Amino acid sequence: MADRLEALHEEYAQGARRPLKGYLGLLAGYGVAVGALVAAARFSRRPLPRPGVGDVLLITAATYKASRLLSKDAVTSPLRAPFTRYEKPIGAGEVQEEVRDEAGPARHAFGELVSCPFCLSMWMATGLTGGLVLAPRFTRLVATALTAVAGADFLHLGYAIAHRHAEGGSKPAPAPLPAGFEPAELR
Repeated sequence: MADRLEALHEEYAQGARRPLKGYLGLLAGYGVAVGALVAAARFSRRPLPRPGVGDVLLITAATYKASRLLSKDAVTSPLRAPFTRYEKPIGAGEVQEEVRDEAGPARHAFGELVSCPFCLSMWMATGLTGGLVLAPRFTRLVATALTAVAGADFLHLGYAIAHRHAEGGSKPAPAPLPAGFEPAELR
């Protein structure tokens, strides 16, 4: 059986280092987390909410910002450092990192998760949605703060684009953001 699984892994990976065992661990961890949320919701005997459009939009924006903050923000890089390696700044206070490939399949898979905002979004959305069941007022407060920060990010980037345009389009102009922290597409 182990030989068949190893052959399947090799056939799937086609020579690339793919941490399938690590992915299985992440899937199991996600399942346990969802199971714990369901058990906590049942234990609390709270009725399941019927999220309105406002809640869906709030959780969407908060999920975007939380996943981006945890996976790309320069200030949160110490949390990712055991699983990733710094490559370069990519603008607006964000960094690009590579996964530490030598760390084994579990750490490799976790490194992919914590450095990928798209990958982390499902986990963030699940946590925030669970929060709407278990602690709705607190979750809305946290989601509101994250949404405000996401909105401020877009306003900062919009200002930078408008400033560049006012200075003559694409010619170099003083950056309103600190050097090295402006989006690459604005350089």
